[in-house]
Amino acid sequence: MPQVLDASKLIATIERLEKRIVERFPSAGLSKVAGTLTQISHRSAGRAAAIRRPQVLLRLLALLLVLAMLGLVAFIITRSTFRLEGEGWQMMQGIEASMSSLVFLGGATYFVVSLERRIKRKRALSAIQELRGLAHIIDMHQLVKDPERAFRKAIENTASSPRETLTPFLLGRYLDYCSELFSLTSKVCVLYGQDSDDEVVLGAVDEIEDLTGGMARRVWQKIMLLDNMEAREERSPKLVGVASPVAVAQ
Repeated sequence: MPQVLDASKLIATIERLEKRIVERFPSAGLSKVAGTLTQISHRSAGRAAAIRRPQVLLRLLALLLVLAMLGLVAFIITRSTFRLEGEGWQMMQGIEASMSSLVFLGGATYFVVSLERRIKRKRALSAIQELRGLAHIIDMHQLVKDPERAFRKAIENTASSPRETLTPFLLGRYLDYCSELFSLTSKVCVLYGQDSDDEVVLGAVDEIEDLTGGMARRVWQKIMLLDNMEAREERSPKLVGVASPVAVAQ
């Protein structure tokens, strides 16, 4: 049996992340974004299940059209004759009309059968687009979080420069939360593609995973820069007042 993503466990993970963010940054906009992701995840579980559910009416209509086609084929076979005299010409005209009806029924059947796929695709793509927008909102929240500002308090700012009020530790936690939000956003998107064989839907899911992955990598670059700056800050006090070996020798 193939392994699938458990929607209930995914929702529980998102809810726990929201609580962590609210407890750490109760007044930050990131807390509201986490709450939005929680709401979307709850809706997505139900929407993904509804999309997977077969469209019974459409399938019944397709079945009736197929039965009509089979009945028409049986009629053509049983009534066909190739006599070219008397009623033969009328029979040939009837067969020609039946063949036209058969082509029409075939086109109608294909339309109804493909309609279910198109409806499911449209609903899935609409939900995926919502997650794409949320990913960009998360990215906007981390955009102005500059690790250098957490250390260089005397940096020259303009009137419109963002004010960094977070300590290096809190900034690191903030960036970690953004990275987790990116990852969980892509996992919610997977709910729409894990049971689908629609290449368009699967391609859209892959695009969201690539998008959030690229955004998360930018966040981790900031985290690595922050860690390096913290390491330098820890080493710099130890070097104060220590004479160089050359000075001691002189």
